[in-house]
Parts: sequence; C-alpha cells; structure tokens
Amino acid sequence: MAHDLNSKIKEILSGEKEISMEIRLLLAFALMGLVLFGTQFLMPKPPQKPVDQKAQVAAPQAQPASAQPAESPKPQAPATAAPAKAVAAKAAPAKSGDEKPAAVAVVAAEKEETHVVDTDVYRIVFSNRGAAIRSWILKKYKDGQGKPVELVDSRAGLAFSYFSPVPAAEFNKALFVVKQDGPFAVDFLYSDGVSSARKTFKFEKAAYRGTFSSELSVGGKPQAHKLAWRGGFGDRTVHNALDVQHSVYFDGAKSKLVTASAKDASKGPISATPDFHFAGMEDTYFAGVILPEAGTGVEFITVHDMFAAAQGEEAKEHVGVAFGGKDTFQSVLFVGPKDTDILRDTNRKLESMIDWGWFWFIAKPLFLSLHWINDKLTASWGWAIVLATVIINLLMLPLRFSQLRSSQKMAAIQPELQAIQARYKNIPMKDPRKQKQNEEMMALYQKHGINPMGGCVPLLLQMPFFIAFFKVLSVAIELRGAQWLWVTDLSQPETTLIRFLPVGMLVTQVLMQKMTPAASPDPSQQRLMMIMMPIMLTVMFYGASSGLVLYWLTGNVVGIVQQYFFNQAATKRSPAQAATSKKK
Repeated sequence: MAHDLNSKIKEILSGEKEISMEIRLLLAFALMGLVLFGTQFLMPKPPQKPVDQKAQVAAPQAQPASAQPAESPKPQAPATAAPAKAVAAKAAPAKSGDEKPAAVAVVAAEKEETHVVDTDVYRIVFSNRGAAIRSWILKKYKDGQGKPVELVDSRAGLAFSYFSPVPAAEFNKALFVVKQDGPFAVDFLYSDGVSSARKTFKFEKAAYRGTFSSELSVGGKPQAHKLAWRGGFGDRTVHNALDVQHSVYFDGAKSKLVTASAKDASKGPISATPDFHFAGMEDTYFAGVILPEAGTGVEFITVHDMFAAAQGEEAKEHVGVAFGGKDTFQSVLFVGPKDTDILRDTNRKLESMIDWGWFWFIAKPLFLSLHWINDKLTASWGWAIVLATVIINLLMLPLRFSQLRSSQKMAAIQPELQAIQARYKNIPMKDPRKQKQNEEMMALYQKHGINPMGGCVPLLLQMPFFIAFFKVLSVAIELRGAQWLWVTDLSQPETTLIRFLPVGMLVTQVLMQKMTPAASPDPSQQRLMMIMMPIMLTVMFYGASSGLVLYWLTGNVVGIVQQYFFNQAATKRSPAQAATSKKK
C-alpha cells in the first residue's frame, strides 16, 4: 500500500500522471482552511492604539484505418477458401492407419460482405472476413461531436477477431458464409476441408444484451482459442479518453472489482483470476463485458496496443482484451451504458462498475435520492440538484447556527486577542515565550467557550458532499447530457460565452462573506477574506461541471437566507441585553 502511494506521488511530481480531481478538491479545501484559520495570526496587524520500453504481445498487428477499407469491391480470399456454392467433401488426415479420414465440407464465401444487425438500441456491422465486428453503435447516446457513440476502433483490428496462438491471421482473413436467422441473429461458418470455425451472435430487440458462441478445429482436432477486442473501448471524443479506458473484471473469490490500464499490460498480458463473474472493457460511461456461466473455464487477459490515432500523429497506448481459452465456449454479452437500472436488470454485480469514489457511502445514496426526486417530483435533474441541496443545508442548520454563534463570539474577543499578540510582538517562533502566548490565547478561547477551528466546520462538513456531488456528476450516465434552463449538459461546464453559474456563485459568495460576522476587526484582513476566498472558489469552479456549480450556488443562496435571519435575531437580542445591563 505504501509502495503504491509512493509510486503515485512520484508520478504526480514527475508530471507522468495528472492529479485527479478528488486530490485537487482536497488540496483546495485544505488551502481554504489554512486561509480561514491562519490569516488572523499571520497577516500584519494595524498600528495599535495606546492600550520502460513497451513489450508487444504476439497478436495480430494493428493496421491504420487506410489499410482496412470499409468495403472492398473484390477482396482477395484466402488461398484455401473455395466458393460457398462449391461445397466439396475433402478427407482429413487419418489419425491411425485403420481409421478412415473424416470428410469435412468446404464452406467459404466468394467475396467480402457486411451484414447489419439493427435493434432498438444497437446498429452492429459485421464483416464476413474473419466473422468479426467492424462497427458497434449505441443509437440512444451521443458522443462529444453529437454523433451516435461508436464503440469499435477498427484501426487496431475488428472486435471479436481471433487472437493468437492459433493461426489467427489465417482465420481472420477467411471469408465466412453468413446465415441470418431472424433480424437479431447472425451465424458465421467457414471450413477449408480440414479446419473449420463457427461464430454465432444473438441479440435482444430492446435490451443491451445478447449471447455469442465460438467453436474452432484445426487439422480436424478441436482447438482452444480466444477472441479479442483491441484498441480501446467507449467514447473517444471525451477529454483524456484513453486515460479512462480500462479492462475490468469482477473477482468472485475476493468479491472485488479489478481494473487494468494499457500501461499495466505494457510488459506482457495480464491474466484474470479464473473465478470471475464478468470481464471486459469500460470507460467512464459505457462497458462491454462477457458474463460466462460459472465453472466453464473461460479465460480473460488484458493486452497492450500501441498505435497512432491518425497518420503522422504520435502512437499512444490503448488497452485491449482477449477471452476464451477453450475449443468451444459461449457467454452472455452486455454492451451498453453504465446506467444503474440497466446494469441491475442485466446482472446486479455489474453495478460495481460504477465508481462512486472515496465517499461512496454519501455519493451512492445521494445519487439514488436525486434519481427519486427527478422521477417523482421535478422531472429535471437540475431542479433535483437544487432541491437536494436545500434539504442538505436544512439538515445541517443546527451545526451552521452553532458555527455562526461561535463566529460572533470570536469577533467579540478580538480586542483581547490583539492585546495578547501585542505583548508578544516581535518574538521569534522558536522562543519559549511563544508557547506562553498560545497558552494565554487558548485560555481566552476556553473562557468564552470558543472553538478556534469553528469557522472551518461548515467547510469541512461540505467537503464530503461536494466531492460526492462531483463523483455523481462524473460517473452517472443519467446526468450525461441532462439539460436545465440554459445549461445543455449538467455533467459539463456551460457552453455559453459567459458562464453564468460561476459568476452567480462569485456574487453570492461575496455577499455571504459580507453578511458573516468578521472574526477579525482588521479591515485589511476582512477585505482579503471577502475577495480572496470568492475568487479562489470561482477559479476552481469555472471549469467544473455545471451541476457541481449549481450545487454550490444553491448552497450560497440558502446560506444567505439563513445568515439574514440569524443576523436579524442577533440584532434583536443585543438591545435586550443592553437594557438588562443598564437596569443592573
């Protein structure tokens, strides 16, 4: 554990790894806490008035898109292939002198063709060359360019192509005969008279689910083999797309989700535990996994691909996977969005692919609450965020009032604090008398019942909810593309020339700072807190998702209302206390 932490720190310091948003948020909150607590002691007081090289996997070489035409008018068939119509019986080599050779029919297509399976949710384009998938489109989801999400990158090879060590290259070139048994099923068959192969795919009309099977024999003998999905997976138009693409499997023995990146597999393939419930690839919002039956012995490995996205560009690491390991195997297949309802309906363990982050115990219930509010009350994710934020702030109201009372007490004892600081002015930090100063200050705090860190309490309480909101907005596909008023996507920053939510957050933050009792009577420190804190928050939030800014803005508005009523109550109490003192 310590080694992993040290490695991550070294990667961050060396610039090899970008700091995650969760780390950035924690650092930002830590800095704000230091500013809140430290300025009253550190800022100058006004004059006192008198008083490694990548290892390549032995697998089919990735070819540029230009080397793989979408449709070849007259492709060259393998040397062993014969026309499908010319089905002849050939004798396989005899196993012994007494055994008769087994007759295997020659089955091969005359030319390369594509076959389309069109369901309510998919458009899948198969090629009969290698019986593999050239394109897999999710109809109901758009990428960053407004086009339907394409999951296959054919530059690294077609999905479900054969993977070494069998003569994968020959079978990937073979022209299979195709039979479509209904609109949602396709059957591929090939034989050269000695070796044969078959793949079948079946899909449901309205679900992100299907089944596939594969069987292979070489030289008349059953041959263990694997199928591969290379070159990454998911929406390639998002920011840092390759960084969020991983292989994934659920370790049944440890009840744990395991992921691996392309870099992890750069020194060789990574094998999964044999006892896995599902395995495949994923990005932030989409997943493609197989769900074999328990005990079938299906293997799963993560492989490393290195190729350029376009001619002249730098080659980059892409994750790939291969699965199988038996001469005949089949599995249920899920390819689709990481939507909680869809994952649960397919297999409950698939829900573990949604990464709720460090504060999962807050993020997941928060998402379920937002989901319920959206479905039952608002029919809008934006208004669901607003309503949930109001509820959270109302639940924290007693703590907030306690903090506000502490702030007022802190403001009242500032003259005494300044007197203590004046007595120990210009004393070095290492001087033993500094300890005496701290003891006098703590005694003063205890006398008036003040927690000097009380001003940081609301900030610390908001931090888990803030990070939880960030995670929900980052991983919940339900909020991907969700609109609210002028905001086109709550999971992304505003697309307008001026981002109104961060500007509104800045204004409300300044107003709330102005209404909050100052812990220090020093005008320079008050101006610093009134300007520095809002600007720092605005800079941090300007590139954040709109939903996250909406959460903080709503919290500011609720805080302003609460502060107004608290100030009114404090004003009424002060004259009453003054009158009581006068009578005495």
